[in-house]
Amino acid sequence: MKSAGVIGLGIMGSAMAANLRRRGFAVQGYDVVSSRRNSLKRARGIPVGSVSEIKAPVIITSLPSAAALHAVCKEISSGIVVETSTLPIADKLKARDVLARKGITLLDCPLSGTGAQARAGDLVVFASGDRKAFEKAKPVLRGFSRSQLYVGKFGDGSKMKFVANLMVAIHNVSAGEAFALGIKAGLSPRMIYDVQANSAGSSRMFQVRGPMMVANDYSGVTMSNRLWQKDLKIIGAYARKLGVATPLFKASARVYKAAMARGLAEQDTGAVCAVLEAMSGIRRRKRG
Repeated sequence: MKSAGVIGLGIMGSAMAANLRRRGFAVQGYDVVSSRRNSLKRARGIPVGSVSEIKAPVIITSLPSAAALHAVCKEISSGIVVETSTLPIADKLKARDVLARKGITLLDCPLSGTGAQARAGDLVVFASGDRKAFEKAKPVLRGFSRSQLYVGKFGDGSKMKFVANLMVAIHNVSAGEAFALGIKAGLSPRMIYDVQANSAGSSRMFQVRGPMMVANDYSGVTMSNRLWQKDLKIIGAYARKLGVATPLFKASARVYKAAMARGLAEQDTGAVCAVLEAMSGIRRRKRG
């Protein structure tokens, strides 16, 4: 049987593991949270008690911080490692060098897609690093994503992810702003979504998070506002380092900060719509 390992069984990692299982892979998985390991077992995966126990030709890491990546790399002992997290490039380079000294190849492979898209296998992989290792890992990547794009040397995957998430940040806020305008004008949220989802002004974020905005319910988290703050900081720092003007990104980041201030840290980032509605004096008592 084909096999793979997954380290980090949060929203994205658990979705990747589940899709790999459905496609016939034996999946070993580890997470510091025991309930997530139990969930993997219910999905017919193989939970293990430590990173060092994972023995698979390809190991996927989906981690919340650079510190977690560095800790994990100390314990990995074999395989091609596919690093899918959104983290500073400098930290990924450090992890690459640590693994290289053990004869292990690290690929920088961030993902484009929300948690809901991950569950549906609707992810795009931005792969970078050793081309031969990428080709060897590709069957595993196909097991949880719809597209696997090789974008260049190590680190280029992260650069592409920063570009993608900059657009996600803006488009998500623009979707919320559009809903606020339409609702204040007297249009129903459902009609706004049904008419605009395929209009010239639509976006993937409007299509994916629009239903949340229609329902005025952001509890089905695909990316929490709390975790999203990490991505915003990384992108903002990288843009400043390059001297790139990002006025729309900066304006959008302020709306996400407002969501945090309003106690929406653990809600989905689509909750920026609720923030903009509140700023606009809109009070919705019923969903949709």
